[in-house]
Parts: sequence; structure tokens; C-alpha cells
Amino acid sequence: ICQYESARMQKYLRELKPTVFADLIAMNALYRPGPLEYIPSFIRRKHGIEEIVYDIDATKEYLEETYGITVYQEQVMLLSQSLAGFTKGEADTLRKAMGKKSFDLLAKMKPKFLEQGHERGHDKAKLEKIWIDWEAFAAYAFNKSHSTCYAWIAYQTAYLKAHYPAEYMASVLNDIKSVSFFMEECKRGGITVLGPDINESEYKFTVNKAGAIRFGLGAIKGVGSKPVQAILEERIENGHFISVFDVTSRVSLRAMNKRVFESLVLAGGFDSFGKMHRAQYFAEDSNNRMFLENIMKFGSRVQENKD
Repeated sequence: ICQYESARMQKYLRELKPTVFADLIAMNALYRPGPLEYIPSFIRRKHGIEEIVYDIDATKEYLEETYGITVYQEQVMLLSQSLAGFTKGEADTLRKAMGKKSFDLLAKMKPKFLEQGHERGHDKAKLEKIWIDWEAFAAYAFNKSHSTCYAWIAYQTAYLKAHYPAEYMASVLNDIKSVSFFMEECKRGGITVLGPDINESEYKFTVNKAGAIRFGLGAIKGVGSKPVQAILEERIENGHFISVFDVTSRVSLRAMNKRVFESLVLAGGFDSFGKMHRAQYFAEDSNNRMFLENIMKFGSRVQENKD
């Protein structure tokens, strides 16, 4: 689940017990080097264990949703306008200075913030404290709009994982680079992942009628898209295969070469035929020819006769 799949983030989310969408947005922005240290306080404040303190009462309007902690660039922009009368342009310059960690520009803007804020009746010492916090914040400033997009994707994918676990896991398993990671996740969630099968597997991971995930033929090393396409087209047109001899007789051997057959055997693609052990395909006869080669030779002869 985008942004939320690390063990530490899961730990914090379990402690936070999010109740509103804003909680998810804030966690995305906080879970990075720097603001990480604020997460325990954020959690305690949400649950009323720690008092929510506002340096200046006027900041409550913009910091209430994040329990008094400055989390977003947008909050800094709005507060600079509210507290010190910055124009929208100046507030945006402040945001850019923070985003680019331009401390020289921040230093130039500081006197204006303190003076104009004091003119508006705010305590100069408290304004100084807020600015120092913002300077530290510049090192990790994150914009809320960006974090919201992440949170929305995470919310949708978490919903799918909770309510359609097999379908969800089948879809993410199609990311070949992360197969082992997601296989472990299936195991943890008690979702059955069946090996590849010549009569049930599609190119990608799918969910069968029993609600189990069936390994995709395309995820087998050495089996490309063309052989799988040939298998699927033949299966759709003429029904399930009844034996490995049936496979070699019906599927074009131009599309399925020896390497493809070997990969399917090793992955268990023919196990459902139930008549042979995988090792038997590689047993040699008196002419030092593998049994698999003889099966393919038989299929080739059948196809030639058909032609």
C-alpha cells in the first residue's frame, strides 16, 4: 500500500488509530527524516494524552487539524499572511525558500515577519520562536496537496486490500520485481497462492472460483508472452488440455520451444495432469534423449500430420 507498507509506518498507524482522512495526510508528511520525531507527540495529542499548545492563539485556525504541530508548507504560507500580513506573493516566496532550503532568503524575510507581526499585536518573543521552528521545518517542508494525493491512493488501496484481499494481492503480484515480498504478505494474510497451471493460469496472476490466487504463466522465468498467448488461444478455442501429449499436439511448437516446456515443467505447470513426476520429463532413454524431447517430437509429428 503506497507509503504505508513499511513496518515502522504500520506501527505508528496502529498507535494513531486514524479516524479522519486528515490523519492519513499528516502521517505522509511526518513520516520522513526530520519530522519523524514529531510523530509520537502527534499521536499523544490526538488521543488527548498530551496538551495541545498554540504559541499564539491566532495559529489555532490553521494548526488545529494537525494538533498544533506545523506539518505543511501551506500552513506556513497561511500563518505568515495571518500573523504578519505577508502578501500571497511573499508567502509563496517563503514557501519556495523553505522548499529549496534557501536560508539566506529566509534570513532576509525574518525581520519583516517579526516587525509586521509585532505591529499586529503579537508578542515578539513568540513570533521569534515560531520563526525558529519554521527554519527547522525548512529542512523537511512538505506540501499538503502532494501528501493528500498519496493519502488518497493509500486509502483506496487499503480499502481494496481489506475488502477484496485475493483480488488486490493478485493485482500487486503482477509487479514481478516484488513477487517474493507480496508472496510473504499473502502468507501472512492467509491467502492461498497456487502454483502455475496450464489449464487455469492466465498471463497474469488471477483469482480462481475458489477465491485462491493462481500464479501467472508470465511470471515463470523463461516463459514469454508469445507462448502464453498461444496456450491461452488454444485453450479458449478447444478447451482444457488432458495431458502433456495433448499440449504438444495442439499448441504451436513454433511458439513453444524446448526451453518454454522445461520452464513450465520445473514450475509445476503440468502437475495437474497427475500422471508423472516432474523429474520424469528429464529422464533419458537408451538414445540419451530426454523424455520431454520425445513428447515434443510426438507433438510435432501430430501437427505435421494435421497439416
